[in-house]
Amino acid sequence: MPPKLDPALVVDTALRLLNETGLDGLTLRRIATELDVKAPALYWHFSSKQALLDAMATQLFRFAAAEPAPGPHAPWQEWVGHSCRTLRRTLLRYRDGAKVFSGTRFQGTDHAEVLERYLAVLLAAGFALDDAVLAFATGYAFTIGFVIEEQAVHPLPGEQDPYFDPDTRAARIGPEHPAAAAAGPALFTGFEERFERGLAILLAGIAVTTPGLSGPC
Repeated sequence: MPPKLDPALVVDTALRLLNETGLDGLTLRRIATELDVKAPALYWHFSSKQALLDAMATQLFRFAAAEPAPGPHAPWQEWVGHSCRTLRRTLLRYRDGAKVFSGTRFQGTDHAEVLERYLAVLLAAGFALDDAVLAFATGYAFTIGFVIEEQAVHPLPGEQDPYFDPDTRAARIGPEHPAAAAAGPALFTGFEERFERGLAILLAGIAVTTPGLSGPC
């Protein structure tokens, strides 16, 4: 007998199937088959695939938010860096995780509670509210964009799309564009190090362009 159908079960199943199907292959029909129900049964809980993606993104957000946060007296850079790193780690657990997350509408108010906590740290460090929001949103946008590109190369950890192999890419581009051909390793390898370097650049940029900061920069 199939388990009782409820929204949480549908979301958990969809996230589990995501690694198998990718975003394009994740359909309500495929999820219904996995749950041993008819596809129309899912529409009692989700009126469209986008509604399901909103619920999936909300769950991903909750996974990221559940990771232990820095201490209350940690510098603002540590808090912004933590938010970016935990989001990236969470999204990388799922094929197309960043695409699922991007542009969705969170359900409930969990996100407001977490945002309030992060903004409080930035405000205490001397940010004006608009500057605090910009800092947080810029870190969010950097992380989402970075992971979308990272998952194009590595759909899952340990899996690489051969199209982005630096050697085959260099041969494809040809010797008439030597710098572009040689850029492959810098573009498509070393994602961990590149993310950390990009995050350091972002934090340093926030520090020198935001007026009124106090404490360590």
